[in-house]
Amino acid sequence: MSSIRRIDSGARMSEAVIYNGIAWLAGQVADDAAQGIEGQTRQVLASIDALLAKCGTSKANLLSAQIYIADMADFPRMNNVWEEWIKDAGKPARATVEAALARPGWKVEIVVIAAVTNG
Repeated sequence: MSSIRRIDSGARMSEAVIYNGIAWLAGQVADDAAQGIEGQTRQVLASIDALLAKCGTSKANLLSAQIYIADMADFPRMNNVWEEWIKDAGKPARATVEAALARPGWKVEIVVIAAVTNG
């Protein structure tokens, strides 16, 4: 049986959990909520890249993505950033929904699941 590995654990949650060759990432949000949707999406995707690297994987191994967006009017601009980021990687199964996020300034939160190829 595989052991469970937790990455960047705090009092409430872990930023990622790895089990049996799969990494589940917590929802990633922008550090700078003053940015528009494009800037926030870039920040979130950079956080995902860094966290996937800590897990021993990359966006090339994404299995699934769930995107929560505060205003669907931002959907096309968020998609432009997403498509630039994912263009050279395998495309995951994906869902995007409009949702009230935990902080008013946040425009996007992304949760991904990836296969772990090493580590």
